[in-house]
Amino acid sequence: MAISISLVLLLLILAVIFLRNGGLKISHALVCAMLGFFLAGTSMAPTIQDGLAATADVVSSLKP
Repeated sequence: MAISISLVLLLLILAVIFLRNGGLKISHALVCAMLGFFLAGTSMAPTIQDGLAATADVVSSLKP
């Protein structure tokens, strides 16, 4: 659960930055949000979640 909250916060910060810089229009952000909600309701959701969790594990195991 902590990974998904962190990811949501990161994406929210990126969306705000893009909106402020003019690189992302509000309509684009709404379409992306709707896509995310629709993807969460499909059978692909567990696969996406497993992929993100595996990526987070790999990144967290890296030592600088």
